[in-house]
Amino acid sequence: MAHLLGAEALHLEYPTRTVFDSVTLGVNEGDRIGIVGRNGDGKSSLLGMLAGQVEPTTGRVTRRGGVRFGVLDQSDRLDDDAAVGRSIVGERPEHEWAGDARVRDVLTGLVADIDWDARVGDLSGGQRRRVALAALLVGEWDVLALDEPTNHLDMEGVAWLADHLKRRWPASSGGLVVITHDRWLLDEVCTETWEVHDGTVDSFEGGYAAYVLQRVERDRQAAATESKRQNLMRKELAWLRRGAPARTAKPKFRIDAANQLISDVPPPRNPLELQRLAIARLGKEVVDIEDAHVRFGEREVLRDVTWRIGPGERTGILGANGAGKSTLLGLVSGSVLPTAGRVKRGKTVRIGMLDQQFSQLAEIGGDRVREVLARTQTTFTIDGKDLTPAQLLERLGFAREHLSARVDELSGGQKRRLQLLLLLLSQPNVIVLDEPTNDVDSDMLAAMEDLLDSWPGTLIVVSHDRYLLERVTDQQYAILDGRLRHVPGGVDEYLRLRRAQDSGTAGAVPGSTPSGPAGAETGSVSGAERRAVQKEVAAVERRLAKVDAEVKAVHRAMAEHDPSDYPGLQRRTDELRALEAEVARLEERWLELSELVG
Repeated sequence: MAHLLGAEALHLEYPTRTVFDSVTLGVNEGDRIGIVGRNGDGKSSLLGMLAGQVEPTTGRVTRRGGVRFGVLDQSDRLDDDAAVGRSIVGERPEHEWAGDARVRDVLTGLVADIDWDARVGDLSGGQRRRVALAALLVGEWDVLALDEPTNHLDMEGVAWLADHLKRRWPASSGGLVVITHDRWLLDEVCTETWEVHDGTVDSFEGGYAAYVLQRVERDRQAAATESKRQNLMRKELAWLRRGAPARTAKPKFRIDAANQLISDVPPPRNPLELQRLAIARLGKEVVDIEDAHVRFGEREVLRDVTWRIGPGERTGILGANGAGKSTLLGLVSGSVLPTAGRVKRGKTVRIGMLDQQFSQLAEIGGDRVREVLARTQTTFTIDGKDLTPAQLLERLGFAREHLSARVDELSGGQKRRLQLLLLLLSQPNVIVLDEPTNDVDSDMLAAMEDLLDSWPGTLIVVSHDRYLLERVTDQQYAILDGRLRHVPGGVDEYLRLRRAQDSGTAGAVPGSTPSGPAGAETGSVSGAERRAVQKEVAAVERRLAKVDAEVKAVHRAMAEHDPSDYPGLQRRTDELRALEAEVARLEERWLELSELVG
């Protein structure tokens, strides 16, 4: 493969610390490289040196002649006074950029909802970020360097970006280097992973799942005692191998030793045991929302929402930006009152809320972290072990030297760790997480998921981080057109529904005339037909829940079955296949009905 750029013996040093010490690496044609590592370990500095924006103390970066290098920083260089359209396509005439399929795709995927003539300085932070990303992607580049490109993108935006990056160059050309905490994007796009740590860079083949697999193997080989094997990454790997085996099948390296390492690791959590504990703490009634509507002024955000939340349920909420996810969480927590309908909470319910604004830390900003911890309970039990608040914070990746820092002086990621710790120590039996992955690196995310695995209670998560959502929740609901609906097929089904919902209206390029009849309705049904369809949807959902319980029962029976009874195991296997076929048929019917009622 042809060489695009290389870094030789890079050394980067600041007065207080050495960031890199003699790092040598390169990017070749066809490379798709993800950069991971703890916050503050130098990921952005490495990207800056490769892009020529950061000068190394010693060493050098060389590029092949004529290589075009495009960079997305965490801070943009947009002109506040320029219009959105000009910021993206420059002075190019409309017939030129509108006739370019790539430009149209970028505009539709990132800025279709932003006023083409709006002033950049008047945009929100998220809109501005999308304009900066669009301005970069419409250009022709041999190498793209992206620093946290998924910030402010919703789940559909992340899916679009992954698809765009996979299609942008032929397989054996172009180069991508991306820093992101979005582990799904790393798995979907990257063929190589660089881990930045302790002043060096380690290279691993494959995306995030492959990186975890190789990292566990590396730790296994370096381990001197059995206790070394009992690390967090074993559990993470066990989930990856059970829940996403296709991801680890791509890289070509020996995995037998790593698989042996996790052969005795149980599933990340025991849902039946957690539900039993949750019922003991919560009772059978948690939160019931019945026919709720929420209106702000003339805008109806939520309508006809009926949702009965049970003890021990782990639910993810999907929806585009502005769909009403935070409003729904407000209904659950009591911070938002319904305009119509009612919300009933069980008498024993204690809700803990982790929001995007760090509101839990507002009143303690001037206190030192150790003073805050001293006011909390003395121990917290995780996996049967009693941990002090300081030990729990350290388990979340918080350095002990930061215990003396004031809360307001902490970085965003450190504040998120402290916020989660205080939430757990308040001993809620219902936890609501609103975008918990903001400002958090992949190691912290794995630690957070590990803690949530053993937490007995009801969990509700809103996140654009697909990996986290699929990892810690067992079912997903989506907000579409202001209504809450169950999506048995999870994120993939939600994205299909969104594409079906947007077809015919979402394909218009900003600043141009839509080619089809925008707003035309398809598949409309009468009121009586709609009620009949909704009744069948409810029946299908009830049958799906029943079949799902039967599938779990068969799995339990097979686990307890005598392995020498081959005919009996075969009967169980046939029964399981029949149930799985019925699930597939029911989900297909549910999708057809859902598209009818919109």
